[in-house]
Amino acid sequence: MTGHDNAAVRSANRKFFARIIPLLMLMLIINQIDRSNIDFIKHQLELDVGISTAAFGFGAGLFFIGYALFEVPSNILLDKLGARTWLTRIMITWGVVVFATGFIQTPTQFYIARFLLGIAEAGFFPGLLFYFRKWVPNVYRGRATALILSSSAAAYLLSGPITGGLLEMHDFLGIAGWKWVLFIEGAISVLVGIFAIGWLVSAPESAKWLTPQEKTALNSTLAEESTSRDRTSREVSKWKLLFEGQMAYLCFLFFTMCMTGYTLVFWQPQIIARIGGLSPFEVGLLTSVPWLCAIIAINILGRLADRFHHRRELMLSIALVVTAIGTFLCATGSPIFGLLALCIVCVGSKSSAVLFWPIPQANLPSSIVAPGIALINSLGNLGGFFAPTVFGYLELKTGSTMGGLMGLSAFSVFAAITLLFVKTRPKPVAMEKSPNV
Repeated sequence: MTGHDNAAVRSANRKFFARIIPLLMLMLIINQIDRSNIDFIKHQLELDVGISTAAFGFGAGLFFIGYALFEVPSNILLDKLGARTWLTRIMITWGVVVFATGFIQTPTQFYIARFLLGIAEAGFFPGLLFYFRKWVPNVYRGRATALILSSSAAAYLLSGPITGGLLEMHDFLGIAGWKWVLFIEGAISVLVGIFAIGWLVSAPESAKWLTPQEKTALNSTLAEESTSRDRTSREVSKWKLLFEGQMAYLCFLFFTMCMTGYTLVFWQPQIIARIGGLSPFEVGLLTSVPWLCAIIAINILGRLADRFHHRRELMLSIALVVTAIGTFLCATGSPIFGLLALCIVCVGSKSSAVLFWPIPQANLPSSIVAPGIALINSLGNLGGFFAPTVFGYLELKTGSTMGGLMGLSAFSVFAAITLLFVKTRPKPVAMEKSPNV
């Protein structure tokens, strides 16, 4: 029976959603705030540490280099050691690095701190997705992913007020405001990570709050799903599976989504500022509106995606088209109309992520799911480098954001069209092998 049909599986997942998901959401909110707080203290670092704009940009980029290099190894270790050990290790070590960044005195120390933060944080988000594979049947995975992505969107709402409030502590006890930001936010990460050690449970059989019947039913459902995925690939090397064509296509899809998503984050305030006559605080408030729309949309869509989980690819194609329409509309019309268009972009972009991540979670064979999810996330995030860089170059050359927005819109439409013709389920390569091989 599927998860929907089995009362014990439903009960086990209700308990998981009630006990574990809220902590995972809190951990991801803290993760996003710790990653982005550097943007809010940029000016203070320039004054106190002598970090120029160019040095700041280089240091910010070093984070992603460390993150990309250690993403796949981190998820492999999570598979071996368990989520309880590895996710909490990640959180505690990134908190230590954030705290230590408060002591930097030179640009070189800033470079080292950002690179180490990327290494420490590597594998956290794909680790959360892999954790669901150990707990959540396919029929519930869409709403679990939606809740996690909601917390990511919520972090953009909270990071400004929280970090801004901590900056107001400037000169308290003779300590600069930017140092208070790093000290307090880093310490919170460490404390939450320590708490999570005693709260997270790596697998159902270790959960004291599940009944024996719930453990058996949940493990049986997950095992059946795993057997179905692995039936045609069990004789094939994991490395061949990891680098075959379908994995490359999944990386391409997520790369496309990241291009629009990161461009939205970096350039959204500028697009809203076109309205004119707004204070920085008012721009900040309007910037939160698209994220509020996204939070509402993705939680509704998460349930629909589970109900129609056999149509996720078609739904993802529609979400990409919605993203393209919103991106195109951002380049046209009045500034007020641009705010409405940003809401459409944000809803489409975050909805795409809700629909995309259950696909590799459900389809990748067990032997490659941990490194596979990490590889998709790592390579896909390169879109966060590519698109803003090209977007900025086009604006510099043309004096307008229209060219970049048109290009992103076209790319999303192209990805949506490919989904109608390309299957995201891994190719059954084992069936193609001769019996004599």
